[in-house]
Amino acid sequence: MARISNGLIGFLNIIILLFSFVVIGVGAYFSLQSSADCERFLQWPVIIIGIFLLVVSLFGILGSCCRISFFLWIYLFAMFLLILAMLFSTVFVFIVTNKGVGDVISGRGYKEYRLGDYSSWLQKEVGNYKTWSKIESCLRTAKVCHGFTAKELASANEFYKKNLSPTQSGCCKPPTY
Repeated sequence: MARISNGLIGFLNIIILLFSFVVIGVGAYFSLQSSADCERFLQWPVIIIGIFLLVVSLFGILGSCCRISFFLWIYLFAMFLLILAMLFSTVFVFIVTNKGVGDVISGRGYKEYRLGDYSSWLQKEVGNYKTWSKIESCLRTAKVCHGFTAKELASANEFYKKNLSPTQSGCCKPPTY
């Protein structure tokens, strides 16, 4: 049974090792080709995550295939930290975004979102001009508000009937009030 579990850990970590090379490559691509603020913002976190995955997978491979228990303990601790980080980031996202926001408006294909509906931390960050200019640059680069036809933009009724995503509703149109 120990051979099967060690072999499985080794196999999974070889896949993670290959994936870490892809992640590091994406981070390097961001650093070489980035023109937008959001891509420059992502380059170092992506590279760091890729290096972390590389090191952890190496510990897993060495620990399982070479039967070095010290490396398996390091691997176990790193996996525990990874699970904790995922848990905290999930809780953070739920607290900051508060899924229940948005007022339904009759005759509209979207909900009306206001900055006051979100957490005070997010309000402060988005309300800051420097931060908002970076967010706006990312939205423009990602073409979030791109794709509206001339007919939809010419007639307010046609625009309001359009089924907008929460990002488009909050960023691409003037407030309904």
